[in-house]
Amino acid sequence: MRKMQAWRRLCLVMVLLMLGQGEGQLAENFYSSRCPNVEAIVKQAVSTKFSQTFTTIPATLRLFFHDCFVEGCDASILISSPNGDAEKDAADNLSLAGDGFDTVIKAKQSVEAACPGIVSCADILAVAARDVVVLAGGPSFSVELGRRDGLISQASQVAGNLPEPSFDLDQLNSMFARHNLSQLDMIALSGAHTVGFSHCSRFANRLYSFSSSSQVDPSLDPDYAKQLMSACPQNVDPRIAIDMDPVTPRTFDNVYYQNLVAGKGLFTSDEALFSDPASKPTVTDFANSPGDFNGAFITAMRKLGRVGVKTGDQGQIRKDCTAFNS
Repeated sequence: MRKMQAWRRLCLVMVLLMLGQGEGQLAENFYSSRCPNVEAIVKQAVSTKFSQTFTTIPATLRLFFHDCFVEGCDASILISSPNGDAEKDAADNLSLAGDGFDTVIKAKQSVEAACPGIVSCADILAVAARDVVVLAGGPSFSVELGRRDGLISQASQVAGNLPEPSFDLDQLNSMFARHNLSQLDMIALSGAHTVGFSHCSRFANRLYSFSSSSQVDPSLDPDYAKQLMSACPQNVDPRIAIDMDPVTPRTFDNVYYQNLVAGKGLFTSDEALFSDPASKPTVTDFANSPGDFNGAFITAMRKLGRVGVKTGDQGQIRKDCTAFNS
């Protein structure tokens, strides 16, 4: 009898410990009985969108990152507000490309047709983020599922919760650590810039007003700086965007890290990864080893997907990703 009671207490402690991790009860086979084809349905929708525009790739990946860093991975980024005060309306999110939102909305419509009211928008975004990596030639990996959609989406919650292009290594590490992401995870996730694009305003200071002694950031490769000035002259149309990887912008690979070694990191926050001695060895390793980068990226994406998730009876399963259920 005592052994049985002790065993029950141990089981209870283990359950409480699991609940206390803030990662909920995610599982790769979460929908195996209620919507077994969900990943195939999402993959088809993502592939169709990709066939229409390459922007699907970076837009969906960035959408996932921005969602998870504010309120957790709960699809709060997808909510539309008639008052223009939802998460997506914040200044830091106005540059999110519409193709990312459209990818998830289309995928949700396809999933709803097969399994109404079962699969969250948060899970669909997580699966779509993996699928676009694969479509661009990156590694495949299993996605944990079981997230529920959040009930809060406020523009006021965004400021100070997303990394800025001017960040140094300490600022990057501090922000990622809030979400249980290590320096290694941060450097690996930065590799998504291999398929990213940026508006000129995000790095213009490195070309035209870096310091009193140097107009151009001296850490930039001179030829790359000229290339950027040509693409982004002063007073350029603010809608103009350029590739973050000037070498293989449409392939998910480790060339981003090779660019950093060569002085071709677009943001100060990119360049900092190579110039800071604390992170330089990892950048050098990823530049030389696609396998090391891919492995670290998979680990980091799975950890990112656990940030602030709602599970069980938390949140809801939205019928429409852009609106809370009435």
